[in-house]
Amino acid sequence: MGNTPTTTELTARPPPPKVADRAVSKAALNATAASFASLTAKLDYLSAVDIEQVRLAYRFADEAHLGQIRNSGEPYITHPIAVAAQCADWKLDAQAVMAALMHDAIEDCGVTKLELVERFGSPVAELVDGLTKLDKLHFNTREENQAESFRKMLLAMARDVRVILIKLADRSHNMRTLSDAPRDKWQRISSETLEIYAPIAHRLGLNQTYRELQALSFKHLRPWRYEILAKAVAKARSRRRDLLQKVQREVEAAFTAAGMKVKIDGREKALYSIYRKMDEKHLSFAQVNDIYGFRVLVPSLTDCYTALGVLHQLYKPVPGRFKDHIAIAKLNGYQSLHTTLVGPSGVNVEFQMRTQAMHVVAESGVAAHWLYKVNNPESGSPDRLGSQWLQSLLDIQDETRDAAEFWDHVKVDLYPDAVYVFTPRSQILALPRGATVVDFAYAIHSNVGDRTVAAKINGEQVPLRTELKNGDVVEVVTAPVSTPNPGWLSFVRTGRARSKIRHHLKTMAHAESQDLGEKLLAQALRAEGIDKMPADDEMHHAMWDRLLRFTANKSRSDLLTDIGLGKRIANIVAKRLVSLLAETGQRPDALTLTRGRFAQQESGAMGVLTLDGSENASVKFATCCRPLPGDAIVGYLGRGEGLVVHHRECSVSQRLQNRDSERFIAVEWSDEPVRAFETEIVVTVTNGKGVLARVAASLANAEADIAHIDMSDEGAQDVTDLRFLIAVRDLAHLNTALRQLKRTSSVLTVRRNTTQS
Repeated sequence: MGNTPTTTELTARPPPPKVADRAVSKAALNATAASFASLTAKLDYLSAVDIEQVRLAYRFADEAHLGQIRNSGEPYITHPIAVAAQCADWKLDAQAVMAALMHDAIEDCGVTKLELVERFGSPVAELVDGLTKLDKLHFNTREENQAESFRKMLLAMARDVRVILIKLADRSHNMRTLSDAPRDKWQRISSETLEIYAPIAHRLGLNQTYRELQALSFKHLRPWRYEILAKAVAKARSRRRDLLQKVQREVEAAFTAAGMKVKIDGREKALYSIYRKMDEKHLSFAQVNDIYGFRVLVPSLTDCYTALGVLHQLYKPVPGRFKDHIAIAKLNGYQSLHTTLVGPSGVNVEFQMRTQAMHVVAESGVAAHWLYKVNNPESGSPDRLGSQWLQSLLDIQDETRDAAEFWDHVKVDLYPDAVYVFTPRSQILALPRGATVVDFAYAIHSNVGDRTVAAKINGEQVPLRTELKNGDVVEVVTAPVSTPNPGWLSFVRTGRARSKIRHHLKTMAHAESQDLGEKLLAQALRAEGIDKMPADDEMHHAMWDRLLRFTANKSRSDLLTDIGLGKRIANIVAKRLVSLLAETGQRPDALTLTRGRFAQQESGAMGVLTLDGSENASVKFATCCRPLPGDAIVGYLGRGEGLVVHHRECSVSQRLQNRDSERFIAVEWSDEPVRAFETEIVVTVTNGKGVLARVAASLANAEADIAHIDMSDEGAQDVTDLRFLIAVRDLAHLNTALRQLKRTSSVLTVRRNTTQS
């Protein structure tokens, strides 16, 4: 009986059709696929009025795409119908199905958004617009185009999740028919699907779509490996069929004996998941032992735990392989109990226990919202599935205007392998694996994140960069005067935290650059004989408008910021401003002009700018020479990077002066700098025990703070160089520290390291 033919084999096969017949039958199939009738059967959940609106949208799309043919040779309208059919399977409303039918109308057919508003209303037009790529705009690179497209789509999705559902239905059908596309497009489209659309589907809980997109991407990216693996799984399936049937019979008998009505389905690990596990853990196919499993659907939540007890009495559980995703749901709303048991012949078998409601959410994610509304009008629909992530997209957009940066932030959150931690009040918080205390602080509130100074995990003080683990109780300590540290960007994990920190730093840098620009312009005006910069008032409004047209800035604050960042030269702006003032009758003051010209001759083109170390982001101290108070210094207004201060003898600044002299301004140190400054020293020592400790102790005695130590790799040599980055008050303080080091045993030479010539 083992060789009994299958049903397929027993069925009489008709003779192959003639070529002409095949052509006729294909034309008939195309006509059927392109007709509205193929969609109507799936729209029975809509009212007659809604179905009529969908019919009108179909006619509009059919006319718009008339004459367009897909790569497969089918009429183009078959694609929008397939996308709409997927949306109907999710039981989306009439507006979404209409938008699915017309999703390519703006992009491919020259239809305008206004036309859609007039014909079908604003909600449908907004959905279609959210789905439209930005091909008509010009970008510097394809990556920039793609980033801007995704930014637009994700923001539209955050406002209305139907946008991404339609987009995922669109991408699913494109992937199903990718074999008809030119082969040179397979790599790009499959990679994009695997890296972007599949993670979005997973993030929103659409696991069925997630698995399909992964499988189709894998099939087109690695066709040979896909085929080999598919054959291996099929062979393993036939080998273990008897074993799996035995497990299913025993499990069904155990539930019957317990008086429980359950539905048991076999499940097979997806090919791409098997491939990824083999690739990441360097396993052979034979070593992957969790290919097969069972899903147990039970009537109620309590039955999930009862079913777990029944299974654990039947087979022994594998220690450490039990997960309760019901009490603590995954980030995308997924709920189930998972356990791995040692079945017959010592084979590990995974079981998942869930209710029917959990199963709908597990397979359809956010789309379950509409399925629930149709199937169970009274039940509490999971409205908020994925809503926290969608809201975070809007929050990130508020701080990030650059499309590539926005996409950079969002990609971080697309792979939510989560850890679950608690606040001191026992509120549970889900964060991506690798998240730190700072991520936790920003997840609570942006004000908490901005003002974080310290933290405790499980009652113990920890550094802010500490990674969180499952079950940690995290307490954040804040201070009103604290601000985000740029160093946090090197370890934060979530897009929300990263965007909040960058936004705060940019805002702070913008304000400081504006202040610096105002100082530089005021100095340049004094050199031209204008003692005071004209106010931005009614009297000078027209003059400022003319100046802004000259500089191509939007506002006075933008102009001052550009001067502070070095994008505009202050004395050029000042000369233009003086000529505009002259037209209004305001002439340079002779005494101010004389003083300004004298100051110009004495110390440079724009007067002297005094620095005390409080300038923060608007003034940078060059790392090539690391100037200290007491050094002779010059200032270079780099393009877009603000004022960079160099040692006057620095070889880098001298090269810049030869090439770009008009960008240099005179700067000097304040009599009382407000902070310490970093500089690098090289200490040559004889190797021996305790040398580093003695050198560090000498620096500590000299009250010099060590910021960084770099040691030579030549550990076996008699003599080695130790490089220290130390913070000192000024040049005199540095000289004191160097003298202290020279008196330390084992120290041969000490020198300050700069690029000064």
